[in-house]
Amino acid sequence: MSRFHGVIPPVVTLFRPDDQFDPEQQARLIDKIIAGGVHGLFFLGSTGEAAHMTTQMRREVAEFAIAHTAGRVPVMVGISVPGTAESIGLAEHAAAHGADAIVAINPYYSSLSQDGIYRYFRAIADAVPLPMMVYNFPGATGQDISPELVRRLALDCESIVGFKDTVDTISHIRRVISAVKPERPDFVVLAGFEEYMLLTLILGGDGSVPASGNFAPRIAVSLYEAFRAGDYETAFAVQRQLADIMPLYWLESPYFATVKTAMKLAGLAEATTVMPPSQDPSPETVAIVATTLRKLGVLDK
Repeated sequence: MSRFHGVIPPVVTLFRPDDQFDPEQQARLIDKIIAGGVHGLFFLGSTGEAAHMTTQMRREVAEFAIAHTAGRVPVMVGISVPGTAESIGLAEHAAAHGADAIVAINPYYSSLSQDGIYRYFRAIADAVPLPMMVYNFPGATGQDISPELVRRLALDCESIVGFKDTVDTISHIRRVISAVKPERPDFVVLAGFEEYMLLTLILGGDGSVPASGNFAPRIAVSLYEAFRAGDYETAFAVQRQLADIMPLYWLESPYFATVKTAMKLAGLAEATTVMPPSQDPSPETVAIVATTLRKLGVLDK
């Protein structure tokens, strides 16, 4: 089994009210998520608000997260910006400070051909000898990474070890698994949306990258453990719980403050500041989050 499997939450980044990184709160959050039984941590992804940070802050967060996790679970660090050279620079920084893997999303803003996307990932893989996960999130980038391109990257680049697929359809995940796994059975396929976690495992995938891991890590972990143990009745029931979480992500755009509100209500963090231009959630959103967490048993009735 690959080191990168199971439940790997995209960890929220915590800030002080002055928008500066809050290492004390971040340390407590990391400890609580790891205590929830997760199999890895992914920093500086979409949920981590990396796109709203300066390069200096991204480096600060990466250094702190790697050091504080201290090898307890594998650490993956997001390194993507639209420019190839800067992405490589962030990848080199992550490698120098002990990251276990990097995660790269295809460049956004300017549309690329599939060959252009290939060249971007290939350039990073050639420059930095660290395991890399390719991250597909067409809702954010405006472009899909085709299963055929994933197969090409997997066969051409040994250091590209997996694929995080944040798509609102299981068929794309199925097609990636079918395209790559027969020739690279070690290649990791992770569902970005936790509502597809069980189906991904059934199809031969390896787990999920659930934002709910920031406020209820044991839910996704219990699904993974039940599936691996062959306890499918429990796995089915837990998957229905994960499905109940999904509507929370559409209450606000972006969803960062919603997740931080859930974390505060669940007692995993106090800091709820989001980086501009995001804003605090509405009172209606807070009420819906509280109701959902009570339904899940995360909060007292």
